Parts: sequence; C-alpha cells; structure tokens
Amino acid sequence: MGGLALPDLLRLRAEAKDRGVSAKDTSVILIWLQGGPSHMDTYDLKPDAPREYRGEVSPISTVVPGLDVCELLPRHSAVADRYNLIRSISHGFANHAGGAGRFLSGYNPSKPLDPLAQSPCIGPVVSKMLQGVKDPSMPVYIADSKNVYGGGAAGLGDAYLPFVVGSDPNAENFKVSNLSLAANLRDRIHDRSALLTALDNLNRRIDNNPLMDSLDSFNQQAVSLLTGEKAVAAFDISREDNATRERYGRHKWGQRALLARRLVEAGCSFVTMQMQNPQVPNGIGNWDIHAVNGHLFRDNRARLPIFDKAVAALIEDIYQRGLDKKVMVIVSGEFGRTPRINPQKGTVSKVMQPGRDHYPAAMSVLVAGGGMQTGQVIGSTNKKGEHPLDRPLDPNDLLATIYRHLGVDYKRHVPDLNGRPVPLIPSGTPIAELIT
Repeated sequence: MGGLALPDLLRLRAEAKDRGVSAKDTSVILIWLQGGPSHMDTYDLKPDAPREYRGEVSPISTVVPGLDVCELLPRHSAVADRYNLIRSISHGFANHAGGAGRFLSGYNPSKPLDPLAQSPCIGPVVSKMLQGVKDPSMPVYIADSKNVYGGGAAGLGDAYLPFVVGSDPNAENFKVSNLSLAANLRDRIHDRSALLTALDNLNRRIDNNPLMDSLDSFNQQAVSLLTGEKAVAAFDISREDNATRERYGRHKWGQRALLARRLVEAGCSFVTMQMQNPQVPNGIGNWDIHAVNGHLFRDNRARLPIFDKAVAALIEDIYQRGLDKKVMVIVSGEFGRTPRINPQKGTVSKVMQPGRDHYPAAMSVLVAGGGMQTGQVIGSTNKKGEHPLDRPLDPNDLLATIYRHLGVDYKRHVPDLNGRPVPLIPSGTPIAELIT
C-alpha cells in the first residue's frame, strides 16, 4: 500500500463524488469455490434419480420445509431460513478459466483458457466504482489472492486489483504484511506531513488558490490510510474470542470466513475468500473432483463438514451481529459438476473410482443477507440435475443483483482491453426474489 500514489488516488476518488457517484453502506462477501462444486452433492440432490446420478449422499430436511441439503451439511440445515438457494443458474463455459471469467465478469471470454479474464470481473469493478465514496481508511476490495483463476481487472488495470491477504488466518503467527508502517517510518511520515503543511501555508500567502485546500485534504487522507489503526484492527483476528473462532472452525476455511466478516464490518466493500486446499485427510486441493483427481464420495466426507461449519457460522454471525441488511454473502464456484458420475482410474490410487466432470449447464449458488427475503429455493433443475427446469437464470442476473446491492449502476461503462467503453455487464437484470 505504501507504493501507491495515494494523493493521486484520492483525487480520483473526489472526482467520483463530483460525478455524483455515491455508495450505500453495503458490502459483499464472495466465498469462491475454485474448481466447481457438485450441485448434485451439496444443494440440489436428486434422491429419486438413478444411482449413477444421485451418488451415495442423501438429502436432509432443514428448518425451511421443502428446502433440502446434503446430509453432510447439518449446520446448513439449521440456518436455512437465513439464506436462499438458486438452483437454475447456467452458462456455456466448461473450463475453469473460461467458466470463472464468464461467471465473474458477465462476458463470454474470447480466450477461455487464459488464466486472466479478458473483461473486468466484479471485484475490480467494485474497486473502481466505489473508490472515494467510502471510508478511505479501509481498502475497497480485499481478497486472499491477486486474482482468482480466470478472474482479473482486464482493461481497468492493476490499480483496481485487491489488497491481498494470502496467509492463513488460522496460523499462530498470522500477520498482514504492508498494512501499517514501522514506527520510524510513521514518525517520518508525520514529519514530512508537517513540512508539507508548512510549505503549503507559505505558498498560500503568495497564491491563495482553493486547490491548495484540496491538496491538503488528499495528503492528509493518504497519511491517514497508511498510519491509521482501523485497518490494522480489522485484520487482527486474534481480537475474536475463542468461542467465536471455534464456531467457525480452527482451520483456514473457517478463519477466512471470520476474517471476511471482520473486514466488511469495518467498512470494506467487497471481500473474496477462496475455500480450497482444506488440508484434510483424503481431500484434494480444490473442488475439481474428477475421478482421476480423487474419490468423489471420500472427498465429500472429508471436505463438506469443514465447509459446512465455516459457511453456516458466517451466515449465523452476519445475522446475530445485525449485519444482514448491510452484507450480502455469495457462495459459488465457476460451474457445477456432471450429473452423471464418471468413474475412472485415479492418478494416485491407480484403481477405478467415482468422480464428476466440469458442467456449466447446471449449478447451485447460495445467497444470504443483503436485506432480502430468505428461506427460498429459486429455480429448479430436471429430475437428473441436467439443466434448469424452471426460472432459468444467467450469472449476469446475479451480478446485476450484487451491483444493485452495492449501489453500483450496472449499466455504467468501463474500458475493455482495447480501451473502448463497454457496459459493466452486457445483459442481465436483478433477481426479483432477492430484491427487497
């Protein structure tokens, strides 16, 4: 952060205000499931389908009649009245980079295998649109990596990439680098600030230019961002009591979810936390559970209880802390998995085992908070989970919903890779069931 030209950045923020851009006191947490979770094994089970489709897990009822989830998600069951399940989103890109780019930007990628999106994805867009209209002592966009695979800022430029928190919040030595200045640098910043003020006052005697007042303001805000304590406190997860940390789970996924809650509560607008590499026995790195990568059913039994605890605790906490109108939580990956199980020989196991392949024609997305009516199932798929049966939706409809929640006009234009202005999303309208 110390490398940013902060006074210049803050001037741009003031220009945003001059253009009439204003932000609601709202935030979004995106829990990103890199690799693509299986809708058939989490949120859209088909117990009456043939065994080669339904697999080994069964649905369980929840506190909401008619809303069932996987038996390995009992904590989800207890908080189902506080989220919605969208079961009818689909798109047409079946590789990881292309699927993520399509889902997060709203545009069909021209290079589906490129690990960087060719159109600006939602995090950088929010960063650009809301710079300067929120508290400057907190970054607008925070994530646990520079880019999700297939995401990126594209034509917006690297200035709108996130402030990155890459380490494990569950580690005893967890610390966010480059967030605050060392004491000696802090003193030097204050000394230089005092010097600038003195020089500005001298210049003002010579030329009483109103721009000088703005320059003072920009420099003061820059110093505040680098020397203030608000962001430092927000990232200090050790301030949470042990009971809260245990409720989320003392592992990377749980503590990332808890950190996300702390960050939006402190004023960050958009937080992306990835849940992959759970570091559990019999679990693969991400949600890409082809049979060659691992055993689908064993992976579910290892992975889903950890996921269940982290996500349910986040939802529960958002409501208990009165953040449910301010904060919208999205849980999704880039696509679903094939409804029909595809057994293959495992690369490591060397034996035939079950798995599911990439499948963008059907997927499930969890949405919580945001002041919306909850406890809903929106849309459905056919009896084998192959495609939307009713209320078919596009990822762009979800993007429009998120932008609306944040106070961002999704019809605004941003530059593409050639510098030409294009709409934030080429199509899509907010999902009516999610609008209050």
